[in-house]
Amino acid sequence: MFSGDQEQTGEAGRLLAGRYRVVAQLGRGGMGVVWRAVDEVLHREVAVKELRTYTDAAGPELADLRLRMQREARAAARVRHPGVVAVHDVTEVDGRPLIVMELVDGPSLDDVLRDRGALDPRQAADIGAKVMDALAAAHRVGVLHRDVKPGNILLETGGRVVLTDFGIATMEDPNDGSATHLTRSGELVGSLDYLAPERAQGHDPGPASDVWALGATLYAAVEGSSPFRRTSTWSTLTAIVVDPLPEPRRSGPLTPVLRRLMDKDPQARPDAEAARLLLAEVAAAGPGSAGP
Repeated sequence: MFSGDQEQTGEAGRLLAGRYRVVAQLGRGGMGVVWRAVDEVLHREVAVKELRTYTDAAGPELADLRLRMQREARAAARVRHPGVVAVHDVTEVDGRPLIVMELVDGPSLDDVLRDRGALDPRQAADIGAKVMDALAAAHRVGVLHRDVKPGNILLETGGRVVLTDFGIATMEDPNDGSATHLTRSGELVGSLDYLAPERAQGHDPGPASDVWALGATLYAAVEGSSPFRRTSTWSTLTAIVVDPLPEPRRSGPLTPVLRRLMDKDPQARPDAEAARLLLAEVAAAGPGSAGP
């Protein structure tokens, strides 16, 4: 997890699982809070995700949240790749699950876009090629991310790009519960702005859905907004399924690649490895770097 903006809280100094000393809050999301902490056994900084809705959640919701965190840890640990956040430990505190991960020294892509504006197309392609490499590694071992978006891409100082938050990933393992929906019936799984057309229509995700999501992420990175955002959930879903891709105005050499990554037909999209090569070719054609 990233070590960008931090919020000092009254939790500083708290010891988690008898080992991880809280330094500051890194972020808060739907499942809980992420702490910057120090591992007092190995004397290193880590990121600790703690489920904080435990006491407020209803029984079925609680079971879903616990399963989601457990599967996040298993999915990330299953993918051995420098572009996937490393999981160090899974434990509990007061019955709440904890995931202990490497601390990535740098902001998320979402932070960079919010603070500095749109990226140069070749810089975006460089970042995209590195994330596609991580997705290709995940797909090879049967893991789908299902929530690729700017907030889940971390840009480490020095140029490393890290894909994180496998909280709604699915794995090709009949014993891992992946056939179970991890949200209440009828709710969307994943971030609406980056949802592939097949998923917007209620079909099962596949590797091509992750490719679309990264394509939409890169479109947003260079154009300044996601391609199909509308005024409501329904109108956005409809646009994703039926509207053509808005004509890119700033994407330059990245434009034809974006069109391929966001083909409405999942069968027509390149797989993650082929997409990586396409993006790497754009990145190599001119200046640009993946660093924040």
